[in-house]
Amino acid sequence: MESNQRIVIIGAGIVGASLAYHLATQGAQVIVLEAGEIASGVTGTSFAWINTTHGAADPIAHLRGAAIAEYHRLQTALPDLQIHWNGALSYGAEAGSMPPGTLVSREQIRTLEPKLKHPPEHAWHAAAEGALDAVATTHAMLAGARAHGAQVFTHTPALGFLREEATVTGVNTATGTIAADMVVLAAGTGTARLAAMLDVELPITASPAIFIRYKTANDLVKGILSSPQMEVRQGADGCLLAAEDYLDETPENQPAAIALRTAKAIEEELHGVTAIETELACVGWRPMPADGTPIIGPLPNISGAYVCAMHPGVILAAVVGRLASEEMITGKPSLALAPCRPDRFCPVKSA
Repeated sequence: MESNQRIVIIGAGIVGASLAYHLATQGAQVIVLEAGEIASGVTGTSFAWINTTHGAADPIAHLRGAAIAEYHRLQTALPDLQIHWNGALSYGAEAGSMPPGTLVSREQIRTLEPKLKHPPEHAWHAAAEGALDAVATTHAMLAGARAHGAQVFTHTPALGFLREEATVTGVNTATGTIAADMVVLAAGTGTARLAAMLDVELPITASPAIFIRYKTANDLVKGILSSPQMEVRQGADGCLLAAEDYLDETPENQPAAIALRTAKAIEEELHGVTAIETELACVGWRPMPADGTPIIGPLPNISGAYVCAMHPGVILAAVVGRLASEEMITGKPSLALAPCRPDRFCPVKSA
């Protein structure tokens, strides 16, 4: 498929970068606008565990199920994209809530994660799962997009839109107007504000989660460890990364305080933790649609505008980038994206 469509993507997080890469490889003339730095939003505070787990009825199970294969495909196309497929070990959860995987014994656990002080009798091991550096992955995909002619402008917020009746024809910035055949809203928690400029109300809230980076010994964790005590993995640079639930705004539950408690849990659970220092503890704000299902597709009641807002963004970025780009290029709706349409919130007006 080849196209010379002029497509402006607003947002240079991992989702916008995936869209840019997939669109540019199909011949679209792509411009990416980012209000801050590349990956400066929630992408930069993502634990970035690529998994297929979901605890409830899931209308996008097929998208989650395709995520791992899509990232393998991207790794082949983009050699600079580094993903560590070291598997995930989960244990200690209530019966019925364990993720998919193979049940492994204590002896197998010791082989998989030799630094665990108190390996459980059994755990679930998902050998196919992995993790990535979300910021580095975003840069790799944007570099791939640039290699196919895309342009990326940072510190260039979208200030408004050009419209001809019910059609979006461009984007206004502080440095001028950019004409477009299609404008894609992929700005994370800022997506709802952009849609409102086009008179479309999207129920997207900012959902908080705690992200922690520790300076500690290398090789404490081989893959991903998930238990009631901690959710940790080793970063590509040797740091230890942790994810925790956001509780409230009380002083004892501020990110720094949670980081100290998690550090203590890590010391109690892992051998070889001679020192552990918090490098970063912060709240990441995830774009959460009201019903939990991604919002992907053409905006209703207006032409030339497409939205791509979702959680989990890192997991779905590769597969959604491919499917949404094909949809935009060909004009043929993707059946796989049918549960994600924005018109479930904004009914299409009759002519």
